[in-house]
Amino acid sequence: MSVEEDETLGPRTDLVTLTGETGPNRKEQAGSHPHDCPFDPAGRFVVVPDKGLDQIFVFRLHAASGKLVANNPPSVATREGARPRHIAFHPSLPVAYVINELSSTMTTYNYDTARGVLQAVQVLPTTPPSFTSNNTGAEVAVAPSGRFVYGSNRGHDSIVIFAVDRANGTLTPVDWVSTHGRTPRFFALDPTATFLYAANQDTDTIVTFRVNQRNGPLTPTGQIVKVGSPCSIVFARA
Repeated sequence: MSVEEDETLGPRTDLVTLTGETGPNRKEQAGSHPHDCPFDPAGRFVVVPDKGLDQIFVFRLHAASGKLVANNPPSVATREGARPRHIAFHPSLPVAYVINELSSTMTTYNYDTARGVLQAVQVLPTTPPSFTSNNTGAEVAVAPSGRFVYGSNRGHDSIVIFAVDRANGTLTPVDWVSTHGRTPRFFALDPTATFLYAANQDTDTIVTFRVNQRNGPLTPTGQIVKVGSPCSIVFARA
């Protein structure tokens, strides 16, 4: 949609339907299910993980018309049944991270910033090796320093912390921290990355953690906000 001079929304400028073969899970992947659509850091491409089609679609935005033009290639396939959910870009390296819902994995992609092309280079589980129960991945975020990547686990009910290789952006798991609630559908770092807020959907709480920006660990502050089924957190900029 266009944004008018008074900052209200104008008419819709485009509507794109995603198509392709659905994933193997007939219950969870009955059709296309785009779940995220951020711009890349340069604002040139829109990247869309589709949980139903096991694809990550990329579109170039035609700024004058507001139309989305399919990239070449138009998408990159994930592992079958992975169900890619959310994507986050590294602040300085040409790398992106996708958390996969059904497979409970984090995929590292090299990102061609000029062509808008993703290439998978690493897949890691988001749960510890000792965890054997059901789990689904939810949210992913990269620390502004670029040194750590965080992901949320629903089932293990934790935030996984990955250290980032400063040379190539690949990941190494360093810790798992309980969210002190059930089903952390979402979490967010505040604009200074001093605090992380975990939104526990099924215990109706937002739990605050202090972030050690040097080493990555999360420490609960004791602040717990009771709120009905928290789904997303957005910080307004002054």
